Amino acid sequence: MTLENILALLITLTALFSYLNARWLKLPNTIGIMLSALAFSLALIALAKLGFVDIGHYAKLLISQIDFNETLMHGMLSFLLFAGALHVNLDDLAKQKYVIGIMATLGVVISTFLIGTLTWFIFDWMQLPVSYLYCLVFGALISPTDPIAVLGILKTAGASKSLETKITGESLFNDGVGVVVFIVLLGLATGTEEVSSSSIALLFVAETVGGILYGLLIGYIAYTMIKSLDNYTVEILITLALVMGGYAFASLIHVSGPIAIVVAGLLMGNHGRRLAMSDKTREHIDTFWELLDEILNAILFVLIGLEVLILSFEQSYLFAALILIPFVLLSRFIAVGLPVKLLHNFREFSPHAIKIMTWGGLRGGISVALALSLPTGFEREVILSITYVIVIFSIVVQGLTIGRLIRRSKGNF
Repeated sequence: MTLENILALLITLTALFSYLNARWLKLPNTIGIMLSALAFSLALIALAKLGFVDIGHYAKLLISQIDFNETLMHGMLSFLLFAGALHVNLDDLAKQKYVIGIMATLGVVISTFLIGTLTWFIFDWMQLPVSYLYCLVFGALISPTDPIAVLGILKTAGASKSLETKITGESLFNDGVGVVVFIVLLGLATGTEEVSSSSIALLFVAETVGGILYGLLIGYIAYTMIKSLDNYTVEILITLALVMGGYAFASLIHVSGPIAIVVAGLLMGNHGRRLAMSDKTREHIDTFWELLDEILNAILFVLIGLEVLILSFEQSYLFAALILIPFVLLSRFIAVGLPVKLLHNFREFSPHAIKIMTWGGLRGGISVALALSLPTGFEREVILSITYVIVIFSIVVQGLTIGRLIRRSKGNF
C-alpha cells in the first residue's frame, strides 16, 4: 500500500472515530478516539479468529507498514511539543521552575530506577529472562508523562493555574529528559555505549544543555525573522520551518530535539507573540497550530488503538503488566512526592497536589514509540506488550477519572 493510501485511510478512520465519539460516546476527544480505534482493532481480531482471515491479514499488513516510532518521534512529536509550548505562559512557568525542573530531571531518574528495579524482581519471580539493564530501559520509557489526554480535563474540572502549569511544564520537559535517559540506558544494554560515569554524564549534558542552547538559538532566529515583517502566511511558514528543520538538524548535531523544540516554542509563544507579531498574525498562528495539534493528536490516538493488531500478547506478559500498573503508579507517587516535600517549606502547593499529579501523570504515545524502537528480540516483545497495556490503562482509567479526583480534592475529600 502506498503512503498516500495509508494517509488517506488513517485520516478517514480518524474522522469516523471522531464523529462517533462526538455523536454518541461524548468522551474527551483523544480518549474516545483511542477507545473507538481499539474496539475496531479487537473486532478485526475477532473476525479473523472466526474465519475471516483476509480481514485480519490485511489489517496487520497495513499497520506493519506504519513505523509508529518513526512517525511519532521524528514526525508528530516536534509539532505536538511546539503546539503545547506555544500556549504556556513563561511567567507562570518561571514561578514553578524549581518544581518542574526537579520533577522533569530528578523525578524521571528516580522513577526510572524504581520502576526498573521493581520490574527486574517481578520478571525474575515470573521467570522472564530480561536483564536488569533492559528493565531500566523499560523504566526510562514508561516514566515520561503525556499531557495530551488530560489537559482538557484539567481545564474543565477547574484545576488551579499553578497545578495545571506544573503538570504541563513537567510533561513538556520530561519527555525530552526521558528520551535522553532512554538512549543512554539502551546504549548500555545493547553495548553500543561506553559504560563509564563520565561518558554517561557527558552524553546527558550534551543532549539536555545542548538542546536548551540550540532551542534558544533557533527560536531567536525565527523571532528575529518574524519581527522584521508583517505577513501571517510567511510567519506561519517560518514557525513550520522552525519546528521541522530545527528538529531534523538537532538529530544531526546530537542534541535533544524535544527539549530544543519546547524551548523554541516557549520563546515564540511568549516574546514572539508579544513583541514580534501583529494581532492578525497571532490570531492566524494560534488557529493554525491549534488545528494542527488537534488533528495530529487524533491521528496519534488512532494509531495507538490500531497498534494492538501487531502485538503478541502472551498470558504471562498480560499478568506482568497488571502487576506492574500499581508499581508504576507508586513510583510516580514517590518521584512526585519527594520534590514536593523538599520544596514544601519554600512554596505553597495546591491541596492534594501529590495525589493529583500522580494520577494525572498519564503515559502515552511516546512510551509506545520508544518501546517499538527497541532491537528485535525477546526483551522487545515483553517490554512492548507490557508498555501497551500500561498506556491503555493510563489513558482510559486515569484519564477518565482525573477530573473527578480534582473536583473531590476541592472538598478535601
